[in-house]
Amino acid sequence: MVLTRSPRRRVAFVAVLGATTLVAAGCSDGPSEPKPLPEQSVRESVNPGAHSSVRREALSAYRAMWGDLAQASKTSDPSLKRLDDHAEGGALQLMKYGLRSSQKDKLVGKGTPRPHPEVVSAKSGKVVIRDCVDGTDWLLYKRNGEPEDDNPGSHFKTDATVKRSNGTWKVSDLYMHEAGSC
Repeated sequence: MVLTRSPRRRVAFVAVLGATTLVAAGCSDGPSEPKPLPEQSVRESVNPGAHSSVRREALSAYRAMWGDLAQASKTSDPSLKRLDDHAEGGALQLMKYGLRSSQKDKLVGKGTPRPHPEVVSAKSGKVVIRDCVDGTDWLLYKRNGEPEDDNPGSHFKTDATVKRSNGTWKVSDLYMHEAGSC
């Protein structure tokens, strides 16, 4: 799935992803639809509270990743150290590529994306998330403060995988669908 820049004013980051979404998603036609696991296979331990803790920690890392990206988009700075606090692998590379593209186009993001994530599956240190991110208040602007164009932002579907590595949850895979996809 390749995103276009028309209408150009999309959410601040989705507009610059274009062809890179396939790269970060593993050069496929898009992610396969994650399927919820039966409740018995989702349980990771005898402690029922452990499962909700896993979900909570993964969702927290996912939301923090969006906060990090929103902060970096204010200056289109792909070198912001904070980016790798909650992202790694393809997700981190995708965000950095988008920020470099915005920087090259002399665009910055203003506002904040509002994620509404839901856990699709959780097992063995891996949580799959599906989201409809509200980007209506997270838009692209020229460095002089003028809006990139007159088109409003929108909502976009996002699929993510959050993994636990060395005791830390980080978004490892990220696929952002086109603006208006949810």
